[in-house]
Amino acid sequence: MYLRLFWKSVKMALVVSVLVVLVAYPLAYFLALSGTKRKYVLLLLLIAPFLTSYLLRVLAWKVILGDQGVVNSFLFWTGLRAPDHPLSQLLYSRFAVVLVLGYVWLPFVALPIFVTLENLDPRLLEAASDLYASRLEAFRRVTLPLSLPGVAAAFLFVFIPTVGEFITPSLVGGTSGYMYGNQIVDLFGTGFPDWETGSVLSLFLLAVVAALIAFVTGLLRLRQAASS
Repeated sequence: MYLRLFWKSVKMALVVSVLVVLVAYPLAYFLALSGTKRKYVLLLLLIAPFLTSYLLRVLAWKVILGDQGVVNSFLFWTGLRAPDHPLSQLLYSRFAVVLVLGYVWLPFVALPIFVTLENLDPRLLEAASDLYASRLEAFRRVTLPLSLPGVAAAFLFVFIPTVGEFITPSLVGGTSGYMYGNQIVDLFGTGFPDWETGSVLSLFLLAVVAALIAFVTGLLRLRQAASS
């Protein structure tokens, strides 16, 4: 049972991490390489949600996704849904957990990618242009390979806390969004805590995360050695 729940959490964390990277990369690319003079203002707007409490941001999504929330109210107003048939699957579901976690971690992903892209040597892109490479080919052969360390760091920034997340699933996940972290919390926080099982599950999660970090670090070192 515990192993099945762990793999469920891993799959959800992978979905969140991949989706957030796919959304954050174009944002970071635009901010870093578009040449706009207001990129730091736009970057500040991107990280502005961190000025509010994490708990308040999650609770705000409960208002947005609830049966009488913003989304369902809009559907009622447009006539797409009857008031007595709201989209109840928006809240207390895996979808809600993935959506809220993606929103929460988006700035964490965009920042390391932005820093990596901004530190790229512009002469490399100019050289690619001089060699008649299209913008797509220059991106594929120059920009993307050089930004992979930032992408890897961004992926880890999301995956590691998400795989052990318990607050967001508790608030918006319901039974279908129950994750590995919730199981650990329940083992420690019940009236009759099971300290032994909770400790084993926590150490197992720590070992998996440490192995993942070592694996990604090793890949980056091999790539750096091959490129040099």
